[in-house]
Amino acid sequence: MISRRALLSLSLLAATAVITPVAIGAVVKADPTPAEIETIIKKFAAKESEFARARANYTYRQTTKIIEYEPDGQAGGKYELVFDVTFSDNGKRLEHVVRAPVSTLHRIIMTPEDEADMRNVMPFVLTTEDVDQYYVRYLSRQKIDEIDCYMFSVKPKQLDKSGKRYFEGEIWVDDQDLQIVKSYGRSIGHLKSKGQQFPKFETYREQIDGKYWFPTYTYADDVLNFDNGPQRIKQIIKYEDYKQFKSDSTIKYGDSSTTPPNNEPKEPPKPNQ
Repeated sequence: MISRRALLSLSLLAATAVITPVAIGAVVKADPTPAEIETIIKKFAAKESEFARARANYTYRQTTKIIEYEPDGQAGGKYELVFDVTFSDNGKRLEHVVRAPVSTLHRIIMTPEDEADMRNVMPFVLTTEDVDQYYVRYLSRQKIDEIDCYMFSVKPKQLDKSGKRYFEGEIWVDDQDLQIVKSYGRSIGHLKSKGQQFPKFETYREQIDGKYWFPTYTYADDVLNFDNGPQRIKQIIKYEDYKQFKSDSTIKYGDSSTTPPNNEPKEPPKPNQ
């Protein structure tokens, strides 16, 4: 994202001279080679596994809101669920519902697949244990705000008939931390009943405790094409108040045991909307 100051500076330069990328000090990073891409995929999958273990030691609050729209474009029925992920005294992971008003949705129906997607697919994690289940194809280098990223296309190799849910879309991986900072796509899986539709969504992550990129915001605004006609829905999920529960747990990245972590937080990617 180019700031307003940057735009003004570029305008002044363009008015006085023809500027080449070398003249303004631009550095263009080359795409990785095929061998480097394979190494990057293995490394970021390993980092994602470490991140998943780290997140399992955190408490947080998850707020989900879904709005369906009437044919005239006005907001209609709503669904809301707020729960805290906590731990019992003996360390068992718990979900405590904070708010769950009666749903007023009448044009769409929440299904078990929707529930599974909100918990497991929208905050997408691609670990070493799961990466072999996906085709992962390098697309390009891109910046998400000021973060240099590798962009990959992700698609499941096959759908498990047990009903397991998968992610299909694109992911952006920080080229320094080698963790996912953004994902965009939709949830898919083998459906027991036909006619179900699922929206495309964007999930953004933020660096927590100077180490881990945790999901903090998911946004969907999509039109689902059902047999009885199109239906627009909007969905917002917030993941807030991350706090480490097990203070004695340590997650080591590479040679982090000999290098102090950088505790200065990085700015998260900003949603487009």
